[in-house]
Amino acid sequence: MKKPKFNIGLSADFYDENGITLYEDIGLGIFEKSRHITISKFAQNKKEITSDQLSGLNVAYILSPSVTSDSIKENEKQLLAISRFGVGYDNVDVQTCTANAVLVLISEGAVNRSVAEATITWMLALTHHVFDKDRLVRTGMWNDRNQFMGSELREKTLGVIGFGGIGKALVNLLNGFGMKKAIVFDPNLNPEICAKYGVIYEEHLEELLIKSDFVSIHCPLNKETHGLISSQQLKLMKPTAYLLNLSRGGIVDEEALHDALLNHKISGAAIDCFESEPITSPHRFGKLDNVILAPHSIAWTNELFRDIGKTACSGILDLSLGKRPKGVVNPEVFENPKFNAKWAKFVA
Repeated sequence: MKKPKFNIGLSADFYDENGITLYEDIGLGIFEKSRHITISKFAQNKKEITSDQLSGLNVAYILSPSVTSDSIKENEKQLLAISRFGVGYDNVDVQTCTANAVLVLISEGAVNRSVAEATITWMLALTHHVFDKDRLVRTGMWNDRNQFMGSELREKTLGVIGFGGIGKALVNLLNGFGMKKAIVFDPNLNPEICAKYGVIYEEHLEELLIKSDFVSIHCPLNKETHGLISSQQLKLMKPTAYLLNLSRGGIVDEEALHDALLNHKISGAAIDCFESEPITSPHRFGKLDNVILAPHSIAWTNELFRDIGKTACSGILDLSLGKRPKGVVNPEVFENPKFNAKWAKFVA
């Protein structure tokens, strides 16, 4: 029997204004031999996906736009899944998706190596004053180099907030730098797993902050983690310590962090994500000389996008073939009769 068409729509931010793909590989090659799959792209790049953009789609494959209750309405009869290009899903209304029998898929595991490598890049850049030393040469201030003596990673302690795939990859990549045992804080973690990775489990975040030379954030943004690092927590950090956020804006109180950096209460920070994105005018952090900034892309590499794309598209393909994909945020949807009714025609 001929397989029914399975319609996938891609958010417009994967493409430039001429409709040319901005990225080398986002996984679409996975579908080349699958004749039952049709691929389209949204005509407009909108911050929030609108209901009409999802019309007729079985899966929406999205990079940055938000998915709200308004996005889903009138599309629940045919829409099977929202597939996020990445692992964060704070911009997707999971509750509404679940209520309307729509899966939320993430690219679980695909970002671990890339984000871990980017974290180490920033750790080294901060401690070796890479940008300061570059500036000295560009401005002819060679003899000021003695003012920027760096420090190494060896004998330092890393504190990891959120010990999921990225945290584990980070600890593994740091083997060989001669650091002390990493300290991890994660309320959802089974402490017994720490022995496997050679890390120290800390039940209280405050203890991690007091003991760490680097505090690296790798937890999701949710009700429990919003504002997790505020002025009270920053006060506990060593004045020589660094804060790194490669997770989500909103986890760190930006007002408190700005104050801590401005008054040198901590040595420095590296920030990849912000409470409000995108930032389209000069940010106040840009006036500080002890922080490194990136537009939520410090880990973006061709390898990262290849791995995310392969993971995401493999999951979408599985769904189109009636197989359960990996990386499902709301697996309870599989028990919903409404979901199974619309998925039935694709199940072998």
